[in-house]
Amino acid sequence: MAFLPAPLRGVLASLLLGLNTLACCLPLFVVTLLKLCLPFKAAQRLFDAIMNLIQKTWIGNNNAWIRLLSGTRWHITGLEQLDYQHSYLVTSNHQSWVDIMVLQYLLNRRIRPLKFFLKQELIWVPVIGLAWWALGFPFMKRYSKAYLAKHPEKRGKDLETTRRTCARFRDKPVAIFNFAEGTRFTPEKHAEQQSPFHHLLKPKAGGIAFVLDAMGEQLESIVNVTLHYPKGRPGYWDLLCGRVGQVVAHFEEVRIPAGFIGKSYDQDPDYRQAFQAWINEAWEEKDRLLEQMQAQYGER
Repeated sequence: MAFLPAPLRGVLASLLLGLNTLACCLPLFVVTLLKLCLPFKAAQRLFDAIMNLIQKTWIGNNNAWIRLLSGTRWHITGLEQLDYQHSYLVTSNHQSWVDIMVLQYLLNRRIRPLKFFLKQELIWVPVIGLAWWALGFPFMKRYSKAYLAKHPEKRGKDLETTRRTCARFRDKPVAIFNFAEGTRFTPEKHAEQQSPFHHLLKPKAGGIAFVLDAMGEQLESIVNVTLHYPKGRPGYWDLLCGRVGQVVAHFEEVRIPAGFIGKSYDQDPDYRQAFQAWINEAWEEKDRLLEQMQAQYGER
């Protein structure tokens, strides 16, 4: 279908995405109601399995129209070491709105469906916001430094949310996703931050540390993903139109240092400093890798 004009592919992809979302959300909402009405362990396990199947089906259907309507060339390394039976904390640099779709495309059925942190306001997105809530995605309320100065009682609320969310996944494999940069890369944000990295924003170590604090012993490892789009950072409409020409992705499985397990990021300053240094070192390596990707595959 790549022979169709790009705008027509975009309209067709939008229709397929919408129909897929409605078709998957209707049974998801029915199962969610049953889960709320039958709070027994055996029933909960069954409903969780059905909901995971629905999520994988939604991703798989999206992957089908992406393959059908685009001629994207994929350059992927490091996926072979991942295992569906283990729990992972997945993190990535954040280039575009397309990143989530790319990661779901590549990771579907290789590891458990991604559960990623969302801004609280996104729960009001029609249909899909309710679906995210039903699937147990954590919604985070972000406060500005000025607001926290006036309302210090709100400090640590994000950690409480992370812990409550992770507690639901105890004793069952899960893939928790977090963009360490917290927001998409733009030259303006890069300059405003005075980022020491050439191709990255500064990583926010707290989000990753809070997940380790809550469920570090359960996690097999951290999956550190580096994404690069040789033709420039695409928008979501570019994805729908099949105009994402190439995607380069490297997956690195990073073992969690034993000394980081069971520590409190918000209460142990020595650990906090050591963890920040560890994340910054990983980001320096990611910056060098992006430099190599640009040299090998080019950049518009």
